[in-house]
Amino acid sequence: MQTVNTLAEHVILLDEEGRHIGTAPKYSMHGSDTMLHLAFSCYVFNPLGEVLVTRRALTKKAWPGVWTNSFCGHPLPAEPLPQAVDRRARHELGLEITELNLALPLFRYRATDSNGIVENEICPVYLASTDQEPMPNPDEVAEYAWTRPTELFRAVTDAPWAFSPWMALQVQQLDSFHA
Repeated sequence: MQTVNTLAEHVILLDEEGRHIGTAPKYSMHGSDTMLHLAFSCYVFNPLGEVLVTRRALTKKAWPGVWTNSFCGHPLPAEPLPQAVDRRARHELGLEITELNLALPLFRYRATDSNGIVENEICPVYLASTDQEPMPNPDEVAEYAWTRPTELFRAVTDAPWAFSPWMALQVQQLDSFHA
């Protein structure tokens, strides 16, 4: 398993057309004026067709303690997105994933949390499968749950404020979650 020194980790900066324009230390990102950068989100499904949702650790800089998709992250410079997704699945949840599919290649959002932290990302969305039970990294995940995709869609539709803003937008666009 590849490990990454989070203090040395860099994110990929993008221009308004989504072109790579440089890198910046991850620790310097996600402030009150976050530059556009590349990220990804992933939704993991089990053999029963349930989707994994996670509650972000209370120590997270942005949206601490909020329920969100299975996991998300940032590719390292020169790291292919599928490899980055696999790396973060192992790091955040101790999961091996299979059947990785790109579902929303052009998803983009900008949102500000209650602490003034801004997310500003082009964030392709992936769907994956696993037959394993998560072993969450407590620095990343406070708790997790498996749920039916249609139940998650209903919950996000009824109370979008209870979930991460990126997940609230993504679930509306993903066909897998519609009844």
